[in-house]
Amino acid sequence: MAKVCPVTKKGSRIGGGYSNRTRATQFNPTGNVRKYPNLQKKRIYVPELKKTLTLTLSTDAIKTINKRGAHSVLKKAGLI
Repeated sequence: MAKVCPVTKKGSRIGGGYSNRTRATQFNPTGNVRKYPNLQKKRIYVPELKKTLTLTLSTDAIKTINKRGAHSVLKKAGLI
């Protein structure tokens, strides 16, 4: 399964948390954590092509497709 959304180009990010003790004393850092986007496997029907595509999309991309239409969004992203 892909770790990057092909429409929004969202991928994993590095995030680090600091405890309140660390902020106060600048001692004992907590380390880094990798945070992943919310990717969903989705079947999308494109009426202009009369095809169904299966893509791994972020939830933000799914909302965009619902709002603007599958053909225009996927064409702009270079998937069709």
